[in-house]
Amino acid sequence: MKLSYKLYPFQPTSIEKKTVGDIIILHGLFGSSKNWVTIAKYLSGFGSVYTVDARNHGDSPHSKEHSIRLMSEDLEELIQDHNIQSPILLGHSMGGLVAMYFDFTHPGFLKELIIQDIAPRSYPFAYDKEIQSMSFPLDAFKSRTEIDAEMAKYLPDTFIRQFLQMSLERMDSGEYRWKLNVQGLNEARRLFEDTFSDAQTSNTKVLFLIGGISEYIDQKDLLLIKNKFSNLQVKTILTGGHYIHFTHQKEYLEILGEEFSLIS
Repeated sequence: MKLSYKLYPFQPTSIEKKTVGDIIILHGLFGSSKNWVTIAKYLSGFGSVYTVDARNHGDSPHSKEHSIRLMSEDLEELIQDHNIQSPILLGHSMGGLVAMYFDFTHPGFLKELIIQDIAPRSYPFAYDKEIQSMSFPLDAFKSRTEIDAEMAKYLPDTFIRQFLQMSLERMDSGEYRWKLNVQGLNEARRLFEDTFSDAQTSNTKVLFLIGGISEYIDQKDLLLIKNKFSNLQVKTILTGGHYIHFTHQKEYLEILGEEFSLIS
């Protein structure tokens, strides 16, 4: 599948600065490349950055099929189309699962792997409230405020509603639509199950960025990660949750800046 993406060309902050190579950012479930503009602009000071819309998200095509394996194949197609060599993958949540799967199935290909707040294991599809909040007809609504009020009946969390609404588009007709394939994602409820095998390991240099109060990573996960990745570094933002690239952006960028300054 040909994915939609945005390219942020390398913009060195000094004449002497050399590129680290190409960086590819993979967003999480219900997200899009729009969630990563600030991060991408910052990282373009180290190399060219591709922010990618996964299938069924953003401006990428919709499909009835949605899995980590298929998203990894989509990523491989994008890499081949642009002749990208030894990229650095940064993946959050679902994007992190795709990045790890790609690394396990393409040993030695990546320059580095950066994984945000997810482990290489099965996760339940615990997003019924999110799906319900995007499943009512939109044709009768005249504003985002009206839509938000209706969404709040199903999803009280204001932060998550605002996150989802980054994929809410007003068309030329004045009507609203979801750029997300809500029905397709709802039918992909085994998306996070049985993706990884016990035998999969990696020698790729990898940095795990974890939120200290996140519900997505526990102590068993840390042991699993250590067993899977031999060239591992883990950094934790103690007061952060699952969306540390947004809620703790200053600290997040400082960690990335230190990491990318070491990459040659």
